[in-house]
Amino acid sequence: MKQNIKNIIVFFASILLLVNGCNSFLEVESLTKVSSDLLLSSEKGLKTLLADLYNGIPMEDFNYRPADGFNLRGWGTTGLGVTIRTSMFTDESTASQGNGLGPGGYNYFAGGDANGNSNGYRLNRDVSIFLKSIEKAKTDGIIDEAAYNRLWSEAHFIRAYVYFGLAKRYGGVPLIDWLQDDDYKGDPEPLFVPRNTEVDTWKFILAECDKAIQNLPVPGDFASTDGDPRYRATKWAAYALKSRAALFAASLAKYGDRASFSGDAVNQKLVGIDKSEAAFFYNECLTASKAIIDCNDHALYMPNPANAAEAAKNYQNLFEKTVSNEVIFARAYLDGSVVGNYQGHDWDNYYAPAQVPTGFHKMGRFSPLLDLVDLYEDYTDNGTGKSATIVTRTDGVEDDYVGTNQPTDAQIAAIPFVKYDDPYEPFKNKDARLNGSIIVPGGVFRGVAIVFQGGLITQDGTLMIYKDGNAIGHDGITYRTYGPDTGFSGFFGINSSDDANYSSTGFSVRKYLSEEKAVSNREESSTISWIDFRLAEIYLNYAEAAVESGSGDQTLAAKLINDLRKRAAHKDNIPLTIDNVQKERRIELAFEGFRIWDQIRRREYHSLFDGNYRKHALVQLLDLREPTPKYVFLRIFEFHNITGGASRFQVNDYYNAIPGTDVNRLIQNPGK
Repeated sequence: MKQNIKNIIVFFASILLLVNGCNSFLEVESLTKVSSDLLLSSEKGLKTLLADLYNGIPMEDFNYRPADGFNLRGWGTTGLGVTIRTSMFTDESTASQGNGLGPGGYNYFAGGDANGNSNGYRLNRDVSIFLKSIEKAKTDGIIDEAAYNRLWSEAHFIRAYVYFGLAKRYGGVPLIDWLQDDDYKGDPEPLFVPRNTEVDTWKFILAECDKAIQNLPVPGDFASTDGDPRYRATKWAAYALKSRAALFAASLAKYGDRASFSGDAVNQKLVGIDKSEAAFFYNECLTASKAIIDCNDHALYMPNPANAAEAAKNYQNLFEKTVSNEVIFARAYLDGSVVGNYQGHDWDNYYAPAQVPTGFHKMGRFSPLLDLVDLYEDYTDNGTGKSATIVTRTDGVEDDYVGTNQPTDAQIAAIPFVKYDDPYEPFKNKDARLNGSIIVPGGVFRGVAIVFQGGLITQDGTLMIYKDGNAIGHDGITYRTYGPDTGFSGFFGINSSDDANYSSTGFSVRKYLSEEKAVSNREESSTISWIDFRLAEIYLNYAEAAVESGSGDQTLAAKLINDLRKRAAHKDNIPLTIDNVQKERRIELAFEGFRIWDQIRRREYHSLFDGNYRKHALVQLLDLREPTPKYVFLRIFEFHNITGGASRFQVNDYYNAIPGTDVNRLIQNPGK
């Protein structure tokens, strides 16, 4: 076993699943800094190995780059790719410098690099080695039965996570839950492990979750030496992973016919799940979710606010402070400006509005879309749950968008704008989660009123938009296109990727930004934890599984979505419908990485990005035609969606290409 630890990846170079002509993935630096004797001779050493496995989990956190992989720090080779998030490939947001449709390009199946970026089968092999190591340690008396059982279940939690990362990208994959070293006797034939069906792959993930659940402790059973239960797998974390994976598979089964595929992978059921399996997976989701809902260890953070303002601050604090027992599983970071070695993340550096920069040379590059802002309710609370579209016109026509970056003066003159004294007015009565997630025009961040002005309408009706300039109002004051010279955060440098440190939509992200803690301008200096699983998601998983299947407790499901709304200071109850559940997912889970996978698992992504959909922005203009200047808001296609054109998602891109099929004999996915 010592030799296995020393060569934890080297032998796998022979495993034909991973043939890619590159040796960089053979390097496992963190496991070669200590001798194998030390690692295997104590429980502490085994936990060091386990920590390395945790670090490899394919968590789509702050350091996940959709085109490049997991756990990445520094600039790498992608340039602006460091600021791109999966949210930007959806109707939630866009990159301020513009971005195409994705995600794509990263080979989680058999990728990996010298920077420690792992792939599914490398980490899966590490799990197999670890399981064999702890078995020997138990036999040798190094660890007792209780320690062995817990480590065994943690390893299976990690394996379940690995295969979840594989299945949602590739469909059915080879299921390898043993160490293949002994399979090789000079003949490579036993190493050619075929793909399993997609349904069997998802059932394997659930079975691995069950093995994790079997011996993992609940938070109350953690000893002082066990660490923080938010950052180490508990029984509830395993149930949460099972809930998420089961819902994913159930949706694929129910809605798979929304996208049509053909070829050998389809014929052999390596992709696609039969509709008859939907009930099984929905029930698994309901059962796993209910286990967490019924436990006493997790509860919604601040579920009964006094008013909307308090609800907004509570919701913001949930992500900034991450101390709530709503958090089921998270990842922590160290301040890279203090400890070095890229231990933190750069959420604050990349995304803080330009008016409150950290001093880093890239900022403000996360631009939420008007599409999402319009989705939030107001506090009419009439039991319908109807969204409250931002009011920009007196005629009520709020689905008319300017389709050019340079609207004519005549177009502007024809719009019956609502004229506001304060740019914050249109957003005053919106769902508290809006202000907890997004910085809107006039919203305050770090004590500064954020300005997202994109232009002026001069006294004679001339429009000045997306360009720096000045005009004089009837009051004799000179006004700047982008707002006061003292600072602004929107639209400046919109046509330059190097200067795109300003919102391109009229909004900036607030969720996960550090408002109370000063952040260094050094890379990796942000330390807010990434919340991977929280109770609100489990509520929504249960509600969706219940309404889609007609099973479970329908009354409870309705209560769960209304509990989330009441945490946002709503007073009414809305009915349990799939539309209401999906709207709540979009609002409650905004920017947390769910939207793209929700669209993929429900096979809705290609219908939205059909080559016609355009992302939408809200440009605040200062109207100087009035004796006292007023604020008006222009609905417009987002700048880069005009210059770059609308995106189309191809149906065959629901499944990534299997790499190396000419060597490993695996059947390729449709259209690849």
